[in-house]
Amino acid sequence: MQKNILVIYYTQTGQLEDIMKNIAQPFEEKTDEYKVTYYQIHMKKDFPFPWPGDVFFDTFPESYLQIPSDILPPSEEVLNQKYDLILFGYQVWYLTPSIPIISFLKSGFAEKLMANTPVVTISGTRNMWMLSQEKLKVYLKNLNANLIGNIALVDRHDNYTSVLTILRWLTTGKKEKSGMLPAAGVSEEEISGAGKYGRIIESHFENNDFANLQPDLVKNGAVEIRPFLVRVEKVGNKIFTVWSNLIMKNSHKRPTLIKFFKMYLMAAIWIISPIVLVFHILLAPVLWSKRQRQKEYLQGIKIK
Repeated sequence: MQKNILVIYYTQTGQLEDIMKNIAQPFEEKTDEYKVTYYQIHMKKDFPFPWPGDVFFDTFPESYLQIPSDILPPSEEVLNQKYDLILFGYQVWYLTPSIPIISFLKSGFAEKLMANTPVVTISGTRNMWMLSQEKLKVYLKNLNANLIGNIALVDRHDNYTSVLTILRWLTTGKKEKSGMLPAAGVSEEEISGAGKYGRIIESHFENNDFANLQPDLVKNGAVEIRPFLVRVEKVGNKIFTVWSNLIMKNSHKRPTLIKFFKMYLMAAIWIISPIVLVFHILLAPVLWSKRQRQKEYLQGIKIK
């Protein structure tokens, strides 16, 4: 009897779709053993791409505070099956799973599809996904989903270069290399090579060996932890909590506050972040053990 595999994702640029299809390919190749179903999340009112003007920054409060919008329902074909495994792809907006992903997780569709089902989470991001994954773990736990693995594909360039390339990509749609800047996002080599993770997942799934899946994925490069960026995320979450609540409580001043937030965010990236990096380096000998424990935890799938 065929096993049912569900692939869930939202994408604007097509990057995450390519990643998900490459990871699902080993299941696709065994048509006698697996039936692979794809569910792309669609918003009733979708977000634009490329993002014009300040529209992307205007999504900040709702993104960070995890306020959902309406999504289109999955097809009856998707809803009326019981799945043996779900590959769940997501991206990060403002240190949080994107609004389309949150909207799905807060819909009744998510529980119907994911309850009591093994789930592998898969993200394609600039580089800061760690604490977003922690938020996602809570959603999956509340949905009674069984998180068995996590893959985090990122832009491998340094933090500041990736800021420039992602802004270029978001506002112009230009991902490819231009001038002195490299291509944005996850590299084409990693995207095309993502099938190796699918083969690892399929092997463990076939052998009903979920306990050793995540260590195997980590061993093969599926999760990279940069301790400095974890620290930046922690600081960022505190700052974003203040800004998002300030904007939501002062809706009549929203356009002005969004502009100030944008200026603050740029200053934080280019001025405050380097200061955080200096302290991170200076404290490395003292905090080495703590950071190792933190790294091991974030590479895993347990929830605190």
